[in-house]
Amino acid sequence: MRRLYWHVGSTIFGAIAVAMIVLVGLDAVGALIDETGDITANYRFIDALIYVVTYLPSRMYEYTPFAALIGCLVGLGLLAGNSEIIVMRAAGVSPLRIVGFVLRPVMLVIAVVMAVGEYFSPYLDQLAEGRREYLIKGEQAADSTSGLWSREGNEFLHFNAVFPGGVLYGVSRYAFDDDKKIVSASFASRATFNVREKYWTEENVSITRFLEDKTETEKQVTRRWDSELTPVVLSLHVLPEDSLPISILYNYIHFLKQQGADTVGYEVAFWRKVLQPLVILGLVVLGISSVFGPLRDATMGFRIFIGVIVGVSFRMIQDVLGPLSVVFEFPPLLAVMLPIVFCFVVGIYLLRRSG
Repeated sequence: MRRLYWHVGSTIFGAIAVAMIVLVGLDAVGALIDETGDITANYRFIDALIYVVTYLPSRMYEYTPFAALIGCLVGLGLLAGNSEIIVMRAAGVSPLRIVGFVLRPVMLVIAVVMAVGEYFSPYLDQLAEGRREYLIKGEQAADSTSGLWSREGNEFLHFNAVFPGGVLYGVSRYAFDDDKKIVSASFASRATFNVREKYWTEENVSITRFLEDKTETEKQVTRRWDSELTPVVLSLHVLPEDSLPISILYNYIHFLKQQGADTVGYEVAFWRKVLQPLVILGLVVLGISSVFGPLRDATMGFRIFIGVIVGVSFRMIQDVLGPLSVVFEFPPLLAVMLPIVFCFVVGIYLLRRSG
């Protein structure tokens, strides 16, 4: 039985790996083509390639449910095409036992992907974005048309590029008084965050002060900047909700609720990440049941086609239910759970019917 488990498991794992390579590879090629439009003297083709490669872990995390579904359809299809599933059934191996053989490598994939999505993807995504913005805009010119804008009290802030770990490039600060008149403007080529003392150090600072009848300019090599902004807070503004780690999403949702702010978008992203294992398992169960049921005699190409259609449909339903939870005021958890429950119900029904 152990040899049978390894045979089924290795077949499924290999099919999932091939599906992942194809899906992520196609997406990466498309992203690289898009990046070629931004190539300049400083942002070269090799830099665009590094940008796309740095984003690969995030793309793997995003495509894992679809790769698992297509991989299970292809892997079980290979076994069925070689009559190996028929032999297993004739030898007394139940469909439930075969499902267990399939789910073990899937659980390994889930464990790896969840670790990547929580600990590696957020850092690499921010690194990729920061490096791209830095190469395109640099640290000398204040480009207000892009980058990150923020506000703290009566001060408006702009950063050309935000790197993980507390490194900023192209820091512009505009201070206003209570009458909304500009008091001072400054530009620093770089700022780093002191984790122990909780303050920023600006470098190569140019300051312009606006007085009643004149302006004053000053240059400083370094300047201390006390601010409530931290690298974690900045990551909330740089990265989209679905790229943030679960822990940061949880704490930020709690903070927004204390402030009475809207949290639906972040709650949907939080529950999607928390329930990602169930999403993968639900699609896999649906794929397994299809091979035992409606797709038993289908060709390999048709199985892949069905897998793509089911995966895209699942994602579209997820994307629609999120905004609907705002309109009809039902819990974001319910919006994320409904497609998962549907996959499990249909999959279990087809498995029981085929068994």
